[in-house]
Amino acid sequence: MMWQQQLNTVVLGADFYLPVIAFVLLCALAVPVWAAIGTSAILMLWMSGALPLSLVGESLFDGIDAFALTAIPLFILTGDVLVRTGLSRKFLDVAEALTCWTKGGFGSATVLVCGMFAAISGSDAAGAAAVGRMTIDRLVESGYPRPYACALVAAGACTGILIPPSIAYIVIGLVLGISASTLFMAALIPGLAILVSILVTNLVMNRIYNFEGAQPMTFSEWLGRLFATLKSGWYAFLVPGIIFYGIFFGRLTPTEAGATAVIVTIVMGFLLGTLKLSDFPSMLISSAKVNGVILPIIAFSLPLAQALAIMGVPQGFVAMATGVSDDPVILIMMMILILIAAGCVMETTPNIVILAPILKPLADNIGMNEIQFCIMMITALGVGFITPPLGLNLFVVSGLTGESILRIAVRAVPFVFFMLIVVLLIAYVPAISTTLLPDIYK
Repeated sequence: MMWQQQLNTVVLGADFYLPVIAFVLLCALAVPVWAAIGTSAILMLWMSGALPLSLVGESLFDGIDAFALTAIPLFILTGDVLVRTGLSRKFLDVAEALTCWTKGGFGSATVLVCGMFAAISGSDAAGAAAVGRMTIDRLVESGYPRPYACALVAAGACTGILIPPSIAYIVIGLVLGISASTLFMAALIPGLAILVSILVTNLVMNRIYNFEGAQPMTFSEWLGRLFATLKSGWYAFLVPGIIFYGIFFGRLTPTEAGATAVIVTIVMGFLLGTLKLSDFPSMLISSAKVNGVILPIIAFSLPLAQALAIMGVPQGFVAMATGVSDDPVILIMMMILILIAAGCVMETTPNIVILAPILKPLADNIGMNEIQFCIMMITALGVGFITPPLGLNLFVVSGLTGESILRIAVRAVPFVFFMLIVVLLIAYVPAISTTLLPDIYK
């Protein structure tokens, strides 16, 4: 075959294909992803001899023994505290005040509050669940069909991994050895571009189907409502303000920003009287459950990535891809399709840990900036979260509302289309990802 002809040193056999088949079968049988990855990794290591099994335990520990990963449970906990203290509703009030004068105002407010929540929690599924509980019923009351309301929340929640700070950028930074703070800065414009694309899609759909009319109000009335809303809820924006100032001005590392956000949110909850000591056990357990899903995936994915690297799979993939075409335009499109498809069927973390080391050599081969590659990868995976029929966010809102996932998926198609345009711009226009970075990264 062309792959094996072009790279004689890489011949993949049963030690590669059987673990891959085992992984697919285990996922199809609804085995937890971390267990499926762990089983496949151990099987591959045993069959290939790429790494002695006696070192697997050490490898698992080394994989998660990274200071940067401490930021993940902190951001997860911050998002949970925001919901429990009611501060997330202040975001919705401000977003609604900002957009109440426009056609499709509450739909736009829903997208904005998804972006605000994303700027704190760094998780798309958490954003979909939290924002969905607050907005879907009100969207229906405003005139939106329930399947469309669900699709709108699912699309807006994709910003959870796209707008910094994001758990996904922490993970990919760890895997590829890139500063998370640098990735956060690079992701700001692309993340906001995705947010704008969702807003535009909602406005276009409102024009076509007349879901929601504009509220009749004068400019002074709108300004008065916005001022009153900001006056009553300005303190909620201390949390994202601290995170952004600390990270983007180099005052805090992502971990320090996460810890500061947790403390500030808890103090605000006590001062407002919306948080009690009795809330802590359930709050910590809830956050631990989410964190307990992410870290085992990282721990087991890294030995698998090591095995793939030792077996030469990344180099083999480069040879296979360049054997199909040496045109960078086509190769980038191939990577985007792979990432969207992967985002449809699997969570972000395993996709990053497994695919980033495989696709990065191809990106290097065609001269793509490594920061641009990371932004493109995370954004494409984010689009996969609402790509019918298997997008993760579609399942989250379906489970939240009981609405048919197929009906939601149909309504999600316009959002996928507009978001895909942004992905293509990120992939082919490096400046979108590097404009805010120092010259050394361009």
